[in-house]
Amino acid sequence: MQLKWTDLADIDLKNIEAHITQKNSPLVAIDLIINVIDRVNLILPDHPRAGRQGRLKNTRELVIDDVPFVVIYREHMNANTIEILRVLHETQQWPTAR
Repeated sequence: MQLKWTDLADIDLKNIEAHITQKNSPLVAIDLIINVIDRVNLILPDHPRAGRQGRLKNTRELVIDDVPFVVIYREHMNANTIEILRVLHETQQWPTAR
């Protein structure tokens, strides 16, 4: 399956990088972002159901080990695509399950 990152997911990654750069260093921030992207690229194309059932209908959530972020995504089986919707910190407020 092919991965498609939405604009919101890209913005999330940029915001995460900026926040971590401010708190730590650019190298730490870049390493974390690369780690998240690499894990998504490694897991989801071959295992699109690896994430848990999402809080929102028709979504799934991939918890990234060793980092406090969750990748929210949606499968489009007929298009052979996985759409990465958001990358959120595990403590961020977000919609409850429906």
